[in-house]
Amino acid sequence: MLNDQEIIAEGRRTIAVEAESLSELGGRLGDEFAEAVKMLFACQGKVVVTGVGKSGIICRKIAATLASTGTPALFLHPTEGLHGDLGVLSKQDLVIAISYSGTTEELTKIIPTVKRQGLKLLAMTGKMDSELAQSSDLTLDISVSREACPLGLAPTTSTTVTLALGDALAAALLALKGFSADDFALRHPGGALGRRLLLRVADTMHSGGQIPVVVSSALVKDALFEMTGKGLGVTGICDESGCLVGILTDGDLRRLLAQNENLLAMPVAEVMGENPKTIFSDELAASALKMMEDSKITSLFVVAEPGPKQKPIGIIHLHDLLRAGVV
Repeated sequence: MLNDQEIIAEGRRTIAVEAESLSELGGRLGDEFAEAVKMLFACQGKVVVTGVGKSGIICRKIAATLASTGTPALFLHPTEGLHGDLGVLSKQDLVIAISYSGTTEELTKIIPTVKRQGLKLLAMTGKMDSELAQSSDLTLDISVSREACPLGLAPTTSTTVTLALGDALAAALLALKGFSADDFALRHPGGALGRRLLLRVADTMHSGGQIPVVVSSALVKDALFEMTGKGLGVTGICDESGCLVGILTDGDLRRLLAQNENLLAMPVAEVMGENPKTIFSDELAASALKMMEDSKITSLFVVAEPGPKQKPIGIIHLHDLLRAGVV
């Protein structure tokens, strides 16, 4: 029975063993790695990643990472492939076959079909003289000196190295393709990153009759009624032509009321804040959030174009951004 310190020591040993193997993997990346990335780049179809057992789990992750970074990819279980699922292969595809031993029976049985169809085969194996390695067009070395498992049996270090090599291929391919953050967001529209990179101010702003505005000739009490009715804690002040010239917030009102008990009867133009901060409707909602955070404000008026004379076409509030998941 291990005590707490022995348990912690075992965890640290495992991580140290795997870290050492990852360092060794990085040191031996060379021309074959560059060729593998260029092979993936040249693929005109999809990348089919295949393997069984723990390698199969890693295959799923590699396929998912490739797909999310702009390379059409899927996982094919070799056993299912032997029973009809090889039909997913088309002539422009590339196959990545992963087996540490390079002799996994289910995997080696589908290789002849892959070769007969003339598909490129990229192997990842720890045995460079194995049947899989000999059958491939290009082989990447995932060998490790030892597994982190105390018994030296369970795939631990080897699967970590395989996963890291898959990530390295995807990252290098992403860079080679010039894949951008916007491209990434298009493939992750439901996530927080997608919302930050896709959602525009126009998607979340209040517009039309929801915009709180009064004319500059109005009284402060009129501005208070407008602010209360629209429920955003702010109102814009516009001149006779409808251009934004000022702003009044509920915080301004509280401060001013403490100084002047006749405030509500005063012209709003005398107490409004000038040069209100604005944002364009086609800007990212995340940009609006950053502007609010930097300026310590809770709303921005939205305008259509730059210039000294700007007519408000909307207003966006901090709560709108939080509800939309822009964080």
